Amino acid sequence: MSRIILTYGLISGLVIITGIIGTIVAGGGDHGSAWLGYLIMLVALSSILVGVKQHRDQALGGVITFRRAFLLGLGIAAVASAAYIAAWEVYLAMTGYTFMDQYAAHVLEAKRAAGVTGAAYERAVSEMDAMRRSYANPLFRVPMTLVEIFPVGLLIALVSAALLRNPKFLPARSRPSAA
Repeated sequence: MSRIILTYGLISGLVIITGIIGTIVAGGGDHGSAWLGYLIMLVALSSILVGVKQHRDQALGGVITFRRAFLLGLGIAAVASAAYIAAWEVYLAMTGYTFMDQYAAHVLEAKRAAGVTGAAYERAVSEMDAMRRSYANPLFRVPMTLVEIFPVGLLIALVSAALLRNPKFLPARSRPSAA
């Protein structure tokens, strides 16, 4: 079971990392839309369904309990999340931890473009400064990064466990008998 967790968790993590890096490169350093990022995560984390199904069909004879399927899915999501966090930390280090500065500048520019001025704009500047200071601390940044991806994996693990506990859902293929 741990082999399934590691294999499918790393596959999922690799797909997420490749997709996110691809969007950054294609966007010329822009981090793309949040929707695209979550779509990439959703596609990559579909490996949870595949991994749980493989374990159900090959190791358990086509039958799995909700609890076992859910825990297996959570394990895959945890490995994928760890890979995502590690890759994000490497990216931040390679770019000199400038992400939050760029993000804050983008947010403030959008506020200015929307016509925000005076005290409201100063409040936004203050909030972005506080966010920059918080994000510089890995004890804040790592859990924040985890919250980006793990809930998606949790949801997919729940759905996968609910579906795959039914042996009639995507049943194992029977092998033709040698006659």
